[in-house]
Amino acid sequence: MSYNRRTVLRGSLAASAALTVGAAAPAQALRGRPGAAWGVQAGDVTASSGLVWVRSDRPARMIVETSATESFRHARRWHGPLLGPGTDFTGTTALRGLPAGEQIHYRVTLADPDDPRRTGEPVHGTFRTAPARRRAGVRFLWSGDIAGQGWGINPDIGGFRAFEEMRRLDPDFFLCSGDTVYADGPLVPSVTLPDGRVWRNLMTEEKAKVAETLAEYRGTFRYNLLDENVRRFNAQVPTVVQWDDHEVRNNWYPGQLLDDPRYTEKDVDVLAARSLRAFGEYFPVSTLRPGGREGRVYRVVRYGPLLDVFVLDMRTYRNANSPGRQADDATGILGVEQLAWLKRELSRSRAVWKVIASDLPLGLVVPDGAANFEAVAQGDPGAPLGREMQVAELLRFVKHRRITGTLWLTADVHHTSAQHYDPAGAAFKDFAPFWEFVSGPLAAGGFPANALDGTFGPERVFVRAPERANVSPMESPQHFGEVEIDGASGELTVRLRTEGGTVLFSRVLRPGRVGQSRA
Repeated sequence: MSYNRRTVLRGSLAASAALTVGAAAPAQALRGRPGAAWGVQAGDVTASSGLVWVRSDRPARMIVETSATESFRHARRWHGPLLGPGTDFTGTTALRGLPAGEQIHYRVTLADPDDPRRTGEPVHGTFRTAPARRRAGVRFLWSGDIAGQGWGINPDIGGFRAFEEMRRLDPDFFLCSGDTVYADGPLVPSVTLPDGRVWRNLMTEEKAKVAETLAEYRGTFRYNLLDENVRRFNAQVPTVVQWDDHEVRNNWYPGQLLDDPRYTEKDVDVLAARSLRAFGEYFPVSTLRPGGREGRVYRVVRYGPLLDVFVLDMRTYRNANSPGRQADDATGILGVEQLAWLKRELSRSRAVWKVIASDLPLGLVVPDGAANFEAVAQGDPGAPLGREMQVAELLRFVKHRRITGTLWLTADVHHTSAQHYDPAGAAFKDFAPFWEFVSGPLAAGGFPANALDGTFGPERVFVRAPERANVSPMESPQHFGEVEIDGASGELTVRLRTEGGTVLFSRVLRPGRVGQSRA
């Protein structure tokens, strides 16, 4: 797009100059005015709505102005919430009645609640609303796994560089597929790599230990915003975000009691509740707004006539990790209520493409220890057992309801790959062919490719993965994926990208012909 981004970048750079490690210290603090040094971000944008987020350094009233131009002539004003310690001074403002398919410029001003005339410097952002007409087309990026395995913000290499590369591509939005933070992954100041080079981490108090308290979870989510690349990206590209395990603790499930000496709080449900609260405070999620009634991560974001994004939560409602050989498993990985919701919303969807944003892959074997399994597959290539039974039920439903255009996108396994699922080569055959694409990590350690499970007949068409575990971002490029839907033909192109600009793999899918493709 050709619109001028100077205002957005200027606002981001001003915020950058005001940040110190662990706390915001804007210049206007000396004058007693609220500061928004953590930047702004938008989320869950549709054709007519969106959420705008900000964090203040003190109690303040959030005020948002929107305009069709950077000059903010004829601006529309939105009075947001009062930001205070109850939300860690964060807040979101819902924007409704926006024009479809337009570039929206916004600026957030923080006002002293006791003297509204005393305001901080406005922070600028922008986003595009979803198109109302099919011919406009859609393009978005996806990835996950940020600040993981001990690899945090390294100022020596320019921080989280992939965010700047994604920003330059100027997508309509970014789908963050989970592991947005590593609350269970403490950082150390430096790590010596196998080749002798030294990785240096930007450190904060909260990132020096596993997160347990609400304050520690808040600090963990705040950490990534110390990176200038992330703040610039947030000011330009809206997000659709989901969570997975590392927002709480590796491989967690409801009801788990931890046998981990790093934790004084052993009840994972307590930890998950604290993390979910911080997650909702630090990301603009339509179903997690403070004071909202829904309080859940799973939702559908409708992005015009070409695309609906079904955001799953494969963490909160699952059963315990196990060998996965149960012959009867109603809870599965989604839970009963979420599965019913997904079936209902897929049936209602009239979008050409229905992206199922999954925080875990379907046919890749992800172990949890020596005997248990973390994702859906459990290494038995036969008939569906355990969590596979719920997925089989969903795939059967999609086939018999003649729901076309489903596409699965995920991250989690720290490599990038493309799997085509075909009943001709599967033990379970009552489903229509479909594709699953994996991308990541975005700013974390790389890992070797996982084994495939033959229950749903996945064929690995492409994979790029390191040969050893936990390869640092200095040694292995990071990955993100790109999806582009052509408005005229409805064809969907998936590109698996690597940091540095290279397209590793590309596939074109035709609308209404599930599982069929051409190169």
